[in-house]
Amino acid sequence: MATPVRVSRSRTIPAPVHIVFEAALSLPLPQLYCRRYGPLPPIVEVRDQHGAWDTVGQTRVFVTADRGSMREEMLAIESPTTFTNRLTVLTGPFRPVVATIEESWSFAEAGSGTEATWEWNLFPRSAPARLALPVVGRLWRGYAGGVLEQLTLEVTRPPAGR
Repeated sequence: MATPVRVSRSRTIPAPVHIVFEAALSLPLPQLYCRRYGPLPPIVEVRDQHGAWDTVGQTRVFVTADRGSMREEMLAIESPTTFTNRLTVLTGPFRPVVATIEESWSFAEAGSGTEATWEWNLFPRSAPARLALPVVGRLWRGYAGGVLEQLTLEVTRPPAGR
């Protein structure tokens, strides 16, 4: 397999590690990945997920607003510090340049909050496609900033009824 291009984004979130971990792992994808960034669309639907997203080997397919889709497989979970997935690009704007993505989320104490880091390792579809991956990575960093901001809103939002 070709050498991947690695991109990551972090944010300190004012909540305990176990709360941030659980939210990142279990929030419905359309709720967490709800923002567009340039050409990168939000997730609007999840298919073929059976039960909670909490078991190694589980798979699901998510669909983006532009009708792109990726198959996601859970590779590892180490609660409450990390989880890792493999994304296989099925359709959409990444298909010509990206074959697979290995993503990881990690969570560590940071003062009275949590540093959440989301990382993608982008594996090119071909040698020429590798040239486009730095551009994809820059766009993804903007997209990831929106996802981390949404994660912050989700875990710091007061409970309903208050």
